Amino acid sequence: MPSDTEEASQPTVNGDNVRALCDVVRELPIRAVIDLLSIGVCTRCILRLFGIREHVYYRSSLSPSMLSSLLGDSTCSEKHMVDGNFREPVVCSICLGILQFTYWEDKKLVTENESANELAVSISSLIRQQGFEIDSYSLEVSIPPIVLENDHTVWLYMKRKYESEPWFQGKSISECISAKDALKISLMESLETMLGCKSNISAFRIRLTYTHRISSKTVENSVEGCHGGKRRKTGAGNGLNTIDDDFKCSGPPIEAGAVVERSFVSFQANESSECLKLPLGQSNEPCCLEFHCYRTQIYVGGRYLKYSRNVSQTCWIIDDERMGEASVEEILGSNILPLCRGDNYKFHAAGREDIDVRMLGSGRPFLLEIQNARYIPSEESVKFLETKINNLEKKLVGVKNLKLLGSQSWELMREGEAEKQKQYTALVWISRPLKDEDLQSISSLEDLHILQRTPIRVLHRRSPLEREKIIHWMRIERIVGSSQYFLLHLCTQNTYICLCSTGWNIYQGIRSWGPRTHPT
Repeated sequence: MPSDTEEASQPTVNGDNVRALCDVVRELPIRAVIDLLSIGVCTRCILRLFGIREHVYYRSSLSPSMLSSLLGDSTCSEKHMVDGNFREPVVCSICLGILQFTYWEDKKLVTENESANELAVSISSLIRQQGFEIDSYSLEVSIPPIVLENDHTVWLYMKRKYESEPWFQGKSISECISAKDALKISLMESLETMLGCKSNISAFRIRLTYTHRISSKTVENSVEGCHGGKRRKTGAGNGLNTIDDDFKCSGPPIEAGAVVERSFVSFQANESSECLKLPLGQSNEPCCLEFHCYRTQIYVGGRYLKYSRNVSQTCWIIDDERMGEASVEEILGSNILPLCRGDNYKFHAAGREDIDVRMLGSGRPFLLEIQNARYIPSEESVKFLETKINNLEKKLVGVKNLKLLGSQSWELMREGEAEKQKQYTALVWISRPLKDEDLQSISSLEDLHILQRTPIRVLHRRSPLEREKIIHWMRIERIVGSSQYFLLHLCTQNTYICLCSTGWNIYQGIRSWGPRTHPT
């Protein structure tokens, strides 16, 4: 992002922009422009109602003298005149100040009629203040439903008045530019210059949320008029709320907005003016604006190894008492999170092992989900971090193949969790000497289906059920010098292994019940 000293060179309203705006307004039907000005519509809303989307026309507004020179000797109501000249309304009756960059912020009225530069400066300052490093951004805008309603009301007004004129022939409301898109067009160039990057589909989001105190009441009246006077309710249980609940500026009326969007589909189908009886100009208050920025989650993953029998996979606390010396989750998270400068993290792994079981070999796949990261680490910095973790003073945990991953890696890891095979080795003691037929019986078994009850040791986090599992194969390895001890090697589906007794219990069960599905 550019430094503070570079902001002086940012784009400002200049003569070229004004001349371009004058040219495009001059080409519009003057009578309709005057009509819209007389009902309190701002210049930018006039442009978008006529479907003009080129960003150069949204960079500036017209002064009263410029408007008068364009509109000639036409007359207008006194409230829209200054010293005999036309003027824009203080607060637009359609967008309620959104496209005039007039809004309430932290209980202060902000007015930036000239251009979007000041709002762009505020946004870029917030990004710099929060320490984000970005190479692209995505702009999200939420507007109150009353603006959508005002759009439709004005369009129906224009249709009734001008549908017989040649310039209106073949036009439809779908050709209009929404206030949301017009705002994005107005801000785009200034933001791209100040942030030093382009706007596209990005993990870094800038969100502008506009709200207005009368939004929900206008929605109720509109929906009642088009749905036979029925009031729609939202919520469940004892908390049912009708859609006329008063929305405050502290949050956007999301559900009401969804109702209006759905209702406008039917409005556009019949374009019946009876559906909307609310006049414009019912409020001269601008909207409230809240803006914030955030980055969607990023993933750092690889495979972890656990060398200690006193380390749990995740933080394990029972009755305020910590179990184990540490956890894999905390060791990895405390090292990776500072590198990404995120708010928090979530740990995901492909399965789990008990606290007293080590994880060796190739390790277990894991992902660390970093929330709202300020920095996307480079490949070199991730490799350096892998070395740092593997060289920690306490050799409790290690990592392999640490790298920055896409969100699809998490899905693939979860899909493979239920299918993968796991191998165990158990030391088994039996009360009689091991025979050759025992080796043959065990080795001949393949893909043995069993019903496994939930072990008592995990009942605090798993439901008491019987689950079908598969023992893919078992092999016995004799121990030299002992006739009653042996090593049992098992390859299983995700199965709870009850230490050294499991293999012999399975073997005894097989001899008793024969080749079928067995409980264990």
